[in-house]
Amino acid sequence: MAHTRRLQAIDLLRGLVIVLMALDHTRDFFSPTAFDPLDLELGSPGWFWTRWITHLCAPIFVTLAGMSAFLRAQHKDKKEMSRYLLSRGALLVALEWTWVSFSWQFGLSVFILQVIWAIGMAMIALSALIWLPRWAIILVAAVLILPHNLLDSLHGKDSGILFMAWHQGGFYPLPGKMGIAFAYPLMPWIGLMAAGYALGPVMLWDAAKRQRFLFSAAAVLLLTFVILRSGNFYGDPDPWSAQGKGWFYDLMSFIKVHKYPPSLLYLCITLSIGLSTLAVFDRYVKKPLSMLMLFGNSPMFFYLIHISLIHALGWIYMQSRYGQQLDFRSQGVVIPDYVPSLLICYLAWLLVLCIMWVLTTWWVTRNKKLPAVPQAV
Repeated sequence: MAHTRRLQAIDLLRGLVIVLMALDHTRDFFSPTAFDPLDLELGSPGWFWTRWITHLCAPIFVTLAGMSAFLRAQHKDKKEMSRYLLSRGALLVALEWTWVSFSWQFGLSVFILQVIWAIGMAMIALSALIWLPRWAIILVAAVLILPHNLLDSLHGKDSGILFMAWHQGGFYPLPGKMGIAFAYPLMPWIGLMAAGYALGPVMLWDAAKRQRFLFSAAAVLLLTFVILRSGNFYGDPDPWSAQGKGWFYDLMSFIKVHKYPPSLLYLCITLSIGLSTLAVFDRYVKKPLSMLMLFGNSPMFFYLIHISLIHALGWIYMQSRYGQQLDFRSQGVVIPDYVPSLLICYLAWLLVLCIMWVLTTWWVTRNKKLPAVPQAV
């Protein structure tokens, strides 16, 4: 029972962040805005929190991927596990460069490298790191995560492709009007995957000890975030400030942290919420929540289907309502009577979840049973 509850908590948390991820992607296609939803001047609390809550997705997903890789390694020898991570990582990278990039554009003018690319490359790195002792893996994770904001000052328009891929991120033009968008530069994400793997043994402890550790680690991360953020000491390139609109806007400014690339403080606050939620699921959820378990057990299927599904549904919605597509970015196409709507965003999100519920149920039924070991992705 303890083994089942332990693995159930991981799948539940993965399912939760998948549901939140779908909200963010639904907003992209059904309610795009000409402004950054996190902009405290042009946006609103509704737009801010709809976007901010989805910040939880990538850090938790990558950490769980590392943790799940450790649990899978308990059933394989190191050679077999290294081969698995290498091949799985290469597959994810190939999918990001092809199908996933196509799903975002219904074309391939830009290779959009996001979380699947980051997880894939981190798995390839982990295939070598697992041969190190655990203390060395922890050291690698710390070296990649803790000081990486020191490189922020090196960012610039003339940065080369390798530095963009490793730390800065951004758009790198290619011949023939093509390009690569490095949305998820690798340095901190590889570190986070290694940290998740090093955290894996905690899930083998007895329940009470495991849950105490997860709650304590979450509290330490939150305290670190508050201390470093309070005086803008270190860990995020964007300082917070009093907004002059009351405590609620001050709070939003305080937690508005840098995602691309993920700052140290971004990782602190999102992982604090993630680890505490994992502990809550582990301690208090006796019966699995069917939708979260379903999605959490089939993360690859969900991810590969949901972007193209949302894109297609969003295209149909815009075409049927406005007679044309909206593009605030590359082409600058605007619709005079278009007003972004949170209501439309949330209704479309519920529709997407219902459709994905049906599709994922079919997929699981077709494959007869859910996996006994949490998938890395």
